[in-house]
Amino acid sequence: MDTVVKLERHDVIAVVTINNPPVNALSAAVRGGILASVNAAIADPEVKAIVLTCAGRTFIAGADITEFGKPPEPPGWDELLAVLENSPKPVVAAIHGHALGGGLELALVCHFRVATKDARLGLPEVKLGLLPGGGGTQRLPRIVGVEKALDIVTSGQHAPAKEALEVGLVDELAPEGQLNEAAVAFARKILAEKKPLVKVRENNTKLEVAKGHPEIFENFRKANARKFRGFLAPEKNIRCIETAVTSATFEEGLAVERKLFMELMAGPQSAAQRYYFFAERQAQKIPDVPDDTPTHAVKKVGILGAGTMGGGIAMNFASAGIPVTIVEIKGEALDRGLKVIRSNYDRTASRGGLTPEQVNQRMGLLNGSLTMEDFAECDLVIEAVFERMEIKKQVFADLDRICKPGAILATNTSELNVNEIASVTRRPEDVIGLHFFSPANVMKLLEVIRGEKTAKDVIATCMKLAKTIGKVAVLAGVCHGFIGNRMLNQREREANKLVLEGAIPWDVDRVLYDFGFPMGPFRMNDLAGLDLGWVMEESRSSTLREVLCEMGRLGQKSGAGYYDYDENRNAKPSPVTDKIINDFIAKSGKSPRKISDGEILERCIYPMINEGAKILEEGKAIRASDIDVVWVNGYGWPVYRGGPMYWADQIGLDKVLAKMKEFHATLGDDFKPAALLEKLVAEGKKFADFEQPA
Repeated sequence: MDTVVKLERHDVIAVVTINNPPVNALSAAVRGGILASVNAAIADPEVKAIVLTCAGRTFIAGADITEFGKPPEPPGWDELLAVLENSPKPVVAAIHGHALGGGLELALVCHFRVATKDARLGLPEVKLGLLPGGGGTQRLPRIVGVEKALDIVTSGQHAPAKEALEVGLVDELAPEGQLNEAAVAFARKILAEKKPLVKVRENNTKLEVAKGHPEIFENFRKANARKFRGFLAPEKNIRCIETAVTSATFEEGLAVERKLFMELMAGPQSAAQRYYFFAERQAQKIPDVPDDTPTHAVKKVGILGAGTMGGGIAMNFASAGIPVTIVEIKGEALDRGLKVIRSNYDRTASRGGLTPEQVNQRMGLLNGSLTMEDFAECDLVIEAVFERMEIKKQVFADLDRICKPGAILATNTSELNVNEIASVTRRPEDVIGLHFFSPANVMKLLEVIRGEKTAKDVIATCMKLAKTIGKVAVLAGVCHGFIGNRMLNQREREANKLVLEGAIPWDVDRVLYDFGFPMGPFRMNDLAGLDLGWVMEESRSSTLREVLCEMGRLGQKSGAGYYDYDENRNAKPSPVTDKIINDFIAKSGKSPRKISDGEILERCIYPMINEGAKILEEGKAIRASDIDVVWVNGYGWPVYRGGPMYWADQIGLDKVLAKMKEFHATLGDDFKPAALLEKLVAEGKKFADFEQPA
């Protein structure tokens, strides 16, 4: 029998233990081991019931994703599920940690389920562009009801054990630290009471409630239309549960599930989402900063600035239980910042995301101050002040004087030179960039900027800390705009050039929205505020944005920007903006031309890809997939397209290069192809093949 699965006897109870670290994924070896062990227990006349449990930190947390797309190895998934479900002896799943995907599907074919109080159960396949392929969409609604099943399979969220008990997904919660004992005791109890074996597939009671009510599905689709936009997997998950309700037999529902699963598995969206799953994990690996690099203990954090960014950054640490000292120059600004933080937490609490006690606990971790001297004992200090180099340098000179030896000094700059900032300190090895994205308490991305003298232990500490505060960290080198904003600048430039050639802002936005972005560049700028970085005294009416700002059209907050907004901030095309654009075109002496949607997309995105190639060839990003992680998490690139570099690989780098050369010839050096792009095309390679020189 395979060593990853062990069979033991506890009197008349057989205990089958899976031990396949780190997450007990359902590899071929695990499937084979379970099958052999369960068959042996069924054949043993002394065994009256079977407990299926896992060693380590979790129950089965899903299928072995590394096997996706490869020829299946025996035993088959269906064969394993059938043996468990049809066992003549009761099978009890003992769940701790996470029972996810195939792990939960396996538990659903067991006759009973016992879980620890901190266990979590879910079917997260939708996040990989898939649906549960082992009967999950057919068994789940039979046990939790249609509405709850719809929510679970389309969100991919995990249900906590208490909720799972309430909806019938588990039968009993085990006392802390006694899961296996509780599961064995539960098995003895059902034997003593001669309880019938419960097959979820045969329980149609909760499906009957939904029969003849198609509005359940119609209403669910409407309510989630915005969230599901562009994705294929949520709709196919819904269709599977719809089939569970409307089909005559369980087998008919399984056939539909299998068909739709295979369609998704073979499709481009799931391939992109599976690629991204690994890309996010790969981003944590830094070749010259090994996993065993020593890290600093960060027990107290200082934030300079209580504005939008500083307050949002502070919330990340308070939410993770880390005390924060927030320093502002003026008392009014400090009070305003703390008030905004409090209102953000209260808003979350009003929606059920926090208890009042948790709000008070987090606010209790925030200490406001008007003097930087209070940073003296902080382990990490992050400045979030105005984006001017002279201000940043003065701040870091002061921090160098005030902060204790070994403290990490971080700048939240979005584009300035971290090396120049570090140069005013006596400890440039302790200086790093931590570029949070706005709103900092919501956005997942954290660009960690490595200065030329930043110490490896400082990098390791910040990458580890990112996980603690719920961020996805990507390491970047020092260059203007780092990874994300450097590429965004290419798109912004072309979007603005396009509107002065004949496109209109709402057409540009529509094309990028249809591609999958949450909004286009002009809507995004209106949301952020057109006056961000704009200085009235320096304004010369030389750009569309400057003219709009001079007119007081600052975006959503003023009721007008590129668009006009009503009292609910709904946008509509603005004749004012239209006239300003036409005036600019007239002054240029050119005539507006008809610009196709295809050209808008290529002009906005291909230069970004080209800039990504330059970032790679300059060594400012470790790998192409890191760039994709930045764009998915920080800029709303649709995850079902994988990221800009992955997308370029899929459409063909030769196509991107040919179009860049065409634009270069007609539109100038803004489109000059990157040397790396030309090299990869010449060698027949992709961005995915690129590796930084050792």
